[in-house]
Formats: sequence, C-alpha cells, structure tokens
Amino acid sequence: MIDLKLVQKQPDILAKALADRQSSLSVDDFLALDGRRRALLAEVETLKNQRNVASSQVAALKREGKDASAMLAELGALAERIKTLDVQTAEAKAAVEEWLMGVPNIPDVSTPVGKDESENVEVMRWGEPRHFDFPVKEHWQLGTELGGLDFERATRLAGSRFSLSIGWAARLDRALVNFFLDEHVKHEGYIEVCPPFMVNRATMTGTGQLPKFEEDLFKMPDWGYYLIPTAEVPLTNLHAGEVLDESDLPRAYCAATPCFRSEAGSAGKDTRGLIRLHQFTKVEMVRFSHPDDSFHQLDIMVGHARNLLEKLELPYRVIALCTGDLGFGAAKTFDLEVWLPAQKTYREISSCSNCVDFQARRADIRFKPKGGKSAYLHTLNGSGLPTGRTTAAILENGQQKDGSIVLPKVLVPYMDGVEVIEPRR
Repeated sequence: MIDLKLVQKQPDILAKALADRQSSLSVDDFLALDGRRRALLAEVETLKNQRNVASSQVAALKREGKDASAMLAELGALAERIKTLDVQTAEAKAAVEEWLMGVPNIPDVSTPVGKDESENVEVMRWGEPRHFDFPVKEHWQLGTELGGLDFERATRLAGSRFSLSIGWAARLDRALVNFFLDEHVKHEGYIEVCPPFMVNRATMTGTGQLPKFEEDLFKMPDWGYYLIPTAEVPLTNLHAGEVLDESDLPRAYCAATPCFRSEAGSAGKDTRGLIRLHQFTKVEMVRFSHPDDSFHQLDIMVGHARNLLEKLELPYRVIALCTGDLGFGAAKTFDLEVWLPAQKTYREISSCSNCVDFQARRADIRFKPKGGKSAYLHTLNGSGLPTGRTTAAILENGQQKDGSIVLPKVLVPYMDGVEVIEPRR
C-alpha cells in the first residue's frame, strides 16, 4: 500500500507513476473520495462539538430548574444526524481504503519507463547457448520419452496444467530442492522455513495478492483459506504486526513449497510441459531490509539466483523490467531468463523484486532505529529457483544425440552419482 499522505500532498507523483505503469486508475477519483471523507469528518466533528455545548447547556438549565425540553429536542436531532454521518464517514473511509488497496506500487526512479515487456532492458548475459548438430527436442518430449514425465496420467488424476514426475524425474526434483536450499542456507545466510501452504485472507492481503488478484488464487471459501501462489506470501508475513530491531536487519528467509496458481488469463499459453502449471515446486527467497540498504539487498538477491544458474551451467540473461511490465507490488524488478534451445529463446526462471515499504505498510512490519521512532522496513522477494522450469532447462540444454541427458556436475552428488539419464531400452 502506498502512503496516504503522499497521495494527498503530492498527487502528481502518483499520477505519473500510474501513467508509467499503463494503469487506468485515476488520481482524481481518489481525491474526490478522500475529499468526501474529509468533509464528512469535519461535519461530524462540528456536530459533536455542538452536541457537547448543548449537553452543557441542558445540564445548566436543569441545575437552575428551568425548562430544557427545547435543548433536549435539539440534542436528539444532533444525535440522529451524527449517527447518520458516522455511517457515511465509515463508508467513505472504506471507499478510500479500497481504492488504495488497488493501487500498484510506485516504480523506483531507476526502473526503465516503458509500455510493456517489449521495452524491458537487458542488463547482462552469462554463458553461450550450445550449438546442436542434431534436431533439438522440447523438454516435455524428452521427459516423456525417458519415462520421467507423465502428463497423460497427471491429466487423469487432476486435469490440464498438472505434471507427474516418476523415477529419475522425481529424484531430480528433490535434488534441485536440496541443492537450492543448501546454497541459500549454508553459503548465503538464509534461514530455512517450512511454512503453511494455506493462509488466511489477511496474509494474502499483506503481500498484495488480495483484493486485486483474487481470481488468480485457489481458495477454500468454506474454510477461509487460500493455497499459496508462492512462499513469498507466508515468508513476508512472518513478521506481520511486528517491530524488528534495526540490528536484526537485513534478515533473510527461504522456503521450498508447492505453489498453486489458477493461471487465469493464460489460455493457450504453454499448454504442454513444465512452464505454466497449476501446481509446481519453488524455492523462494525473502529479505527484510533497512530502507537505506534495500537496493543493495536486491543486487545481493539477484546474485544468489545467478549463482544457482551458473553452477547448473545454464545460459541466462538478466532483464530490468520496465514500468509497464512491473508486478503490482514491486518498485523495481530484475528477471533472470534461462535459455531454452528448443524454443530458441530465453524464458523467465526467476524474478527478484524490491517492494520497498509497499508490503510492509499492508502487513504493518516495522523496525526501530536506535534512539529513533519505528518506521516501515523494506521487503524483497525472489525465486531461487522453481524446480519445473529448471528441469525443463536441464533437459533441453543437456540433451544428447542418442536421447540421453547429461546432468550438471553440481547435481551428481544429489543424484547419488548419476551423471546421465539414459534412454529406456
């Protein structure tokens, strides 16, 4: 959530941010809503003061033994008007809060201005895409032919956009989770968490999934729970309503969880394979930072995601998202895109964002500087990494002419010495 005072005092800043984001929201609409709220508050406060004066006058008349019926009638009318205005004021306040809840974060000044993903800016590349002297296959073809991926049975068990990993593929998924967590926990200082995979409405609201993106979520209305779309949701809300000591910052958490997404609006996109599923496994990184240090922490987080791809020997590039492609809660985002040779393109595999104080305001997460007043801290999140898309990249980049897959060397110990996935005989 953005700062209410900023919108009230500097509406031009938000108006520019919304225009840069290609948002249809109107700051004038907000100013009208907030103007009505303020007018109602002023009127009700005036009437309450009048009521206090009238009450004193009634008391004085009664002490003097005089007739107070006229003043009592005036008090009754004031009470009824105040009651009506209190309801209207609450409604006006709710309307303002609802509008603010639907406003995306203000992009950082370093975020490139652009209308959509076509205007994202490439920052760097690592690794040289491999040259193949045979026709390359899609990862879903390779996984199916090698007996590790079974989309037909997954469809029977659940429906479309689900996958089933068997044997070596299930083992590879587990190996990737263990590799990712070991890197983050043993070498990068993250605290591993095993959070709930279902959360309540307040938790979803804290990170910005609600109310705007309710149609993208899997929910259980009878229970009041939502399945998490990413571990960012429970990890960021670990400190909801808390005040951390300045000395506790930065603080870093990671978790491996299933992620559940309805993929609303993605009809016809990536209908085969592991790229766009209703359920997938991902290791998530979340960092809590001092405001003065958060963009440095973003660079650190991007470095942690890059480290995984480099150790897996997967070519990738880093993209700075422009304002028109920026996520709802982010002020700045770097996407890491891995090379998929069958598609002859780079595809997103990690997104690392600095949300500045946007989520902290929604979830009420603060820190207390030494000798100072508490303030909102900054939250950051990033993928480190999803196992499905990583598996897809490993299969496509490691495929051999005979149909086998050479695994990245760093995974061999996690696969109990298996170096190559051999074709079935």
